[in-house]
Amino acid sequence: MEQDTDPEVRGEPHAGVVRHGRLPRRRPAVFAAQAVAIAAAVVLVGAGSVAAVETWQVVRSAKPPVSLAMPGDDVRAAPTLTAQSGEVNLLLVATDTRDGQGTGFDDPANRAASSGVGNNDTTILVHIAADHTNMAVVSFPRDLVIPVPACTNDTGSVTPASSAAMLNTALARGGERHGLACVAKTVEQLTGLRIPYAGMITFDGVVAMADAVGGVRVCLATPIRDQNVTPPLDLRAGDQELSGAEAAAFLRSRKGVGDSSDLGRISNQQTFMSALARQTVSAGTLTNPATVLRLAETAAAHMTLSDTLADPATLARMALAVQNVGLSEMVFVQYPVVDDPADPNRVIVADGAAEQLDAALRAGEPVVLGTDSLGRSAVLDPSASASPSAGSGSSAGGQSSGSAAPSATGQPTASTSSPAPSTRSPLPDSVSGQRADTVTCAAKR
Repeated sequence: MEQDTDPEVRGEPHAGVVRHGRLPRRRPAVFAAQAVAIAAAVVLVGAGSVAAVETWQVVRSAKPPVSLAMPGDDVRAAPTLTAQSGEVNLLLVATDTRDGQGTGFDDPANRAASSGVGNNDTTILVHIAADHTNMAVVSFPRDLVIPVPACTNDTGSVTPASSAAMLNTALARGGERHGLACVAKTVEQLTGLRIPYAGMITFDGVVAMADAVGGVRVCLATPIRDQNVTPPLDLRAGDQELSGAEAAAFLRSRKGVGDSSDLGRISNQQTFMSALARQTVSAGTLTNPATVLRLAETAAAHMTLSDTLADPATLARMALAVQNVGLSEMVFVQYPVVDDPADPNRVIVADGAAEQLDAALRAGEPVVLGTDSLGRSAVLDPSASASPSAGSGSSAGGQSSGSAAPSATGQPTASTSSPAPSTRSPLPDSVSGQRADTVTCAAKR
């Protein structure tokens, strides 16, 4: 077997690692997959919603793009994409770097934990089927131990491949110039999907996007308290309007939600993102050019995009593809994992379920969740109407189905209409996730 090049994988966690299990750590180091998805989605929809001159303005304000091709790799053209067809595989990465993040992240402990390009503390894949009928947002645990390919780094040399390394080390392996490409190459190797599009965001970008979106109303089934994030959280149960740094802290929280694990946090992020998706649709946010332009400019200014995204026409086509997918066909799912028998603070791929998920994505079929698929920090909102459909083959198994409509409290509730059944078997209940039209509340176990 190939020798492992990462000594921290099979020993004490290095300074940039957050434990997987129920052992909390006191540093606020991680970022939200949903916040990254918000930023990318806003850029995409914004490009399709504003006038051409404004779109070019957004693109010009963006940071210099990076290539997803490593030196020596064959440069592959992005697939043909129209408003009606063309598969989209968009990788979104959030880095935990403390560089330039301001007060709360400039102390010696934080500076020692992560600097430079940082670690990919959040890695998600947005997949839209070639016929634009379904969409999956796949969250990959940062503590997932998998093979990582060789990647060119900033010195021009090659960081050797590793047979077993944490996923969150991939960004640093490629550095500023090739880190995003290294993460994309790693996820390609894992899933068998080709990833031609990618974007990266830092912590200050998450805060800026939370401000720009104007707040998200999230249901809390229990009080959420966490002194290990910045700012500290002390939220009462019930519907809460979250924005700015508070929203970012909520998305980073581990001790305040679920079972204090990284997987519980992913579940919490899915609750937030599904609430944002429903709110955005019901409020008509994406049809207001002025609002969308403001959001798009904020996202573009705080994200590093691949050169395949530095084109307004491509962004506009992606926006139309997203708009074609209804809430009932938009699924948030955690990549299937099990505890690593060699280290309780790590996870490894759950082979059977992962193969099933990968096959559905490659075939462009809807991701079908199990009957009891809600994650560690999510519970169904008892005030939302639901239409259980266990065994029906719907995209969310036994979760509520159909499009969302606003309730008396402002939280959209699920209608009783169901999407067309899928011929694919549902994923095991151990694979957590939810549809965008499933109204859930965050909870501390």
